[in-house]
Order: sequence, then C-alpha cells, then structure tokens
Amino acid sequence: MPPTTPPSVPDEETVARRFASGRQFEIRRGDALAVVTELAAGLRLFSRDGVQLTESYGDEQLPPGATGITLAPWANRVEDGVWYLDGKKQQLDITEVSRNNASHGLLRNSSYALVDEDEFSVTLEAAIFPQHGYPFVARHRVRYEIDAALALRVSQSFINDSAAPAPFVLGAHPYLRVGDVPPEETVLTGHAGKRLVADERLIPRSSVPVDGDFDLGGGRTVGSLDIDVAYTDLEFDGGIARHTLSAPDGRSVSLEQDENCAYVHVFVTDTFPGRSKAVAIEPMTGPANAFNSGDGLRWLEPGEVFTMKWGIAGAL
Repeated sequence: MPPTTPPSVPDEETVARRFASGRQFEIRRGDALAVVTELAAGLRLFSRDGVQLTESYGDEQLPPGATGITLAPWANRVEDGVWYLDGKKQQLDITEVSRNNASHGLLRNSSYALVDEDEFSVTLEAAIFPQHGYPFVARHRVRYEIDAALALRVSQSFINDSAAPAPFVLGAHPYLRVGDVPPEETVLTGHAGKRLVADERLIPRSSVPVDGDFDLGGGRTVGSLDIDVAYTDLEFDGGIARHTLSAPDGRSVSLEQDENCAYVHVFVTDTFPGRSKAVAIEPMTGPANAFNSGDGLRWLEPGEVFTMKWGIAGAL
C-alpha cells in the first residue's frame, strides 16, 4: 500500500485568519484585557475584571457599525468623494453608496502588520499607497497599551513617506458600554462648546453653540438619545477631554482624548446587532468633510510624523 500522507496541521497564523477580522492580538495586565485585530488595527474588546467596557462582535463577523476600527487618512466622510489638490480635482472611491460619500478613510478593509509587541502593548502598521483621489505614500501606525492604572492607551501616528506634504485626519470608532447594564439606563456626559450642524448626508454645513437636546454637560440618559453629531470646542482638563458613560450602580467608563483630537463624534444608535442601544464615541483630529472645509485638516511634511492619543478608562 502506498504511504499515507498525514493531515496537515494549520499553523497559528492560518488559524488566526479564520477570524473575519484577521489575527487577534491579546494584551493583558492585572484584570484588564484588550483584543486588537489585524483588520483596520481595530479594538475588538476592552474589559476589566470580566466587565465588558466596549461593544464587540463574533469571530465570523466584520466589525458591525465600524466597531472599534481606526481611521486614516481621513475620519468620517468626504462629500461625493471629491476634494481639490493644487486646483486639481481628486476623486476618491465612493464607499458609502447610500449617501454618495467616501467614508472612513482608506484602511477600513486593510490588514495591519505587527511592528512590535511586549507584555502590555502591541503596535500595528499599514501602508497607504497612491490611489484614486489620494496620490500620496504614507503609513498609519497604531499602538495599544494597558497602563499601570489598567486603562487602555492608544497612540495613532501618521507618517508621510511622500516627497510632498500630505493632508490627513485621524480618528477611531469605539463603542462604549458598562457590562450587562441595559444601555438605555446609562447616562452619557461630555462637555463641548459647539456642535456641527450636518445635512441629510451627514456633511457639516455650520457650527452652533451646544444647547437643548445636544447638550451632554449635565448628563443625558442614553434611552432618550438618538444623535449622530460631531462636537468641538471641547473642555480639556489637564490636556484631556472626557466623555463618560455611567451606570445607575455608580460604575462608569470614559473615552479620553488629547488636545490633538479637537473633535469628537457621538453616535447613539438602535441598529447595533443584539443591543437595544449602542454608544459610539469617536475621537477625531478633524470632522467630516475636512478635506473640503479645511476644519481640523493637517498637512504633514515629507518624513514627518504626527501622533494623536486617546484611551478608555473604567471606574468599577
């Protein structure tokens, strides 16, 4: 009889790629756990002592509602996918067909390579090559770390490898929760001086002082909220702005962002799979359509690096 060939045993990387979001990188420190994905350098989970502090999703799912993904070289939307470089029209691919916008940057469906990891951190990076509407070479590097206080700290860096200045906006799309507390019973608090007024395509057209139903300064019950709005003129305390989701039992989770993130987008939705409500709090260096409005838009010189920082801290 001819010799039989033993079945092949898949290697670790092959097994990892059976996840729809690619390889999974776990960071643990004390009772804190973060799960970071190869896809979009996304945050799939952050928990403390088994208490889930972000929304998550299944192994065979793509991140629903852009859960946890990082965004570069723009956050949110570019109207019609059109902007102008030195007077020349640039046409980005339309990725939000229902509103005819280019949405959430160029790396949403990209694999990030492992750059470095140690006991408490992991760093991933992806390249951006010249393509429709974005004629630049750049890199987006994302570092996740659990610090000694068991908070998650995230650094997103944009590196311009082009021979010319490159425009960019960075952002991230985490959804917060407080364990199994019904989301409609939680209270969302944040302090901002202005909100952006957007049209039906979610493109900002003006800004106004924060008031009425959009004012989160005194805390608003999530069950009463149905908003999809960007804020600026944030209140920074010691260089950090915070939006906090609090439970009736006193536990809470906060999204923290540094002064390089002058904008935050708050999205409260009832369409997140398996949840009555879900709360996205998105730190951003600029708002939607910054490539046209110029609001928050930065231009990075060749060879330079820009870094924004944000994080998630639980009070349990």
